[in-house]
Amino acid sequence: MKRFFDVCVASLLLVLLSVPLLLLMALIRSKLGSPIFFRQIRPGMNGHPFEMIKFRSMSNARGKNGELLSDAERLTDFGRLLRSTSLDELPELWNVLKGDMSLVGPRPLLMEYLPLYSKVQARRHEVRPGITGWAQINGRNSVSWDEKFDMDVWYVDHRSMFLDLRILWLTVRKVLIRDGISAKGEATAAKFTGERK
Repeated sequence: MKRFFDVCVASLLLVLLSVPLLLLMALIRSKLGSPIFFRQIRPGMNGHPFEMIKFRSMSNARGKNGELLSDAERLTDFGRLLRSTSLDELPELWNVLKGDMSLVGPRPLLMEYLPLYSKVQARRHEVRPGITGWAQINGRNSVSWDEKFDMDVWYVDHRSMFLDLRILWLTVRKVLIRDGISAKGEATAAKFTGERK
């Protein structure tokens, strides 16, 4: 039922948003250059890697020696707008359609984090990762890693269609008020360095 719901909703949204997506792609190309998409290998269900696709939100600005500037320096006002409205996440609907992701589930983090999880924390990979999730509507990047992982595992143990619908509804509210987008003063979420309990 969940997979059927994911495919139907993702397909419908991709059709309904096709024109806005094309306009957004043109804006990104104009303001940030190429490539339009940010692609990165992330762990999916059971930790199996997949290529996640998002809209690019950072420039390719480099220092005098040719090295990329820090994330904070490369995140433009336009990029901040994409993130604060979660428009950068829209291409993940394609990942949902392909079966790599679900509309709702623990957010896919970095491959390098896999060996750092505790046995309990690793349970977040028992389900498909999501575009949004229980942690995203309860603090997103403003909560600690321990709290985030606790919420991910709680979702795994309590998942249901009713809970997914509730999370999707609350996600829309969060996006509209731009709540908990990133930790204060950070361009991205803080790096996870290992089990903290």
